[in-house]
Amino acid sequence: MSEARFHPTRPLPYGRQHITAADIAAVTAALQADYLTQGPTVAEFEKQFAAYVGARYAVAVSNGTAALHLCALALNVQPGQRVITTPLTFSASANCVRYCGGEVHFADIDPATGLIDLGKVRALLADHPKEYFTGLIPVDFAGLAVNLEEARQLADEFGLWIIEDACHAPGGFFIDSQVREQRCGNGNFADLAIFSFHPVKHIATGEGGMITTNSEALFHHLLRLRTHGITRDPADLRREPDGGWYMEMQELGYNYRLPDFNCALGLSQLARADEGLARRRQLAAQYDAAFAQLPGVTVLAPGRPGHAYHLYVIEVADRKGLYDFLKTRQIFTQVHYIPVHRMPYYEDLGWREGDFPLAEAYYARCLSIPLFPTLTDEEQAYVVACITAFLVKS
Repeated sequence: MSEARFHPTRPLPYGRQHITAADIAAVTAALQADYLTQGPTVAEFEKQFAAYVGARYAVAVSNGTAALHLCALALNVQPGQRVITTPLTFSASANCVRYCGGEVHFADIDPATGLIDLGKVRALLADHPKEYFTGLIPVDFAGLAVNLEEARQLADEFGLWIIEDACHAPGGFFIDSQVREQRCGNGNFADLAIFSFHPVKHIATGEGGMITTNSEALFHHLLRLRTHGITRDPADLRREPDGGWYMEMQELGYNYRLPDFNCALGLSQLARADEGLARRRQLAAQYDAAFAQLPGVTVLAPGRPGHAYHLYVIEVADRKGLYDFLKTRQIFTQVHYIPVHRMPYYEDLGWREGDFPLAEAYYARCLSIPLFPTLTDEEQAYVVACITAFLVKS
């Protein structure tokens, strides 16, 4: 299909939520129920999401950043403690450590996948005393799962906890050494995992997030932390209750709750999560085929098993030129991400250009192009035609 023969009837962003009549009905029912917040729909969403990823426990929170913050608190990140993450992520993956006063260190990426390079993590750990670092935050970038079995072996060797940032990867998985699928967020290797329900993610609740874990102790701690550090559980109370109203604030917590009507939307979206994931993978395979023989474009990690395809990323030499060209054609792409260490806040902490050359080289060429379940084949063909037209003319 040539670019000139088709013009989209709507702008084509890199991601878009899909709200159905069933979603609207679910939210309407929640708004008409007895509870707008702290009601039974929250617990049901947590139960079903935990089952979806294969974890024992799930805790719904107000957004993915809140999820990261609570994880850092639950793992007792303290001022001066050092945690490793990737420079190729949204800044919240690193900021959660800073919220607690900890220090963030980075390890460069594997340019073939965009994931943190565990070999470089090992080298960083080996260059310091054994207890120098306390934690690792790997990110399932674009929907491609980090091999957490390997990360766990590394963490156990050096005494680290793991928070898996799986915001891009509900339904994603990696293949372990026993040739088993290990779903992102299932808790088999990470102490905690977090997800986001921002509108461009697989499951949309408006804003929202989820923490999953297999640790009962961490689960109960997170429940307190998301509600001001308060508990009403008779088993956890430190004093005899004065009456049915009694509660105890046992630590400094936060109001990071997710209301029932958001969870109602999440439940409705979760019911068709596999359908949306299948369409993402179908669209990605069609992009892979279209770009396989196109000079001047490289696809990030094409055809990888278990990829959840939150993003479909290409790399081109003239990224700015292609970005501007597509915008004139009503195709609105995005860049994921400016490396965290190049943000002024982190440069003020001492990080500099050239510290992580592979992440920086990736950033100079990367572009996330439209990928969402309601993208039609005709719209996708138009995106491919426009990219092809630009590269042929360049």
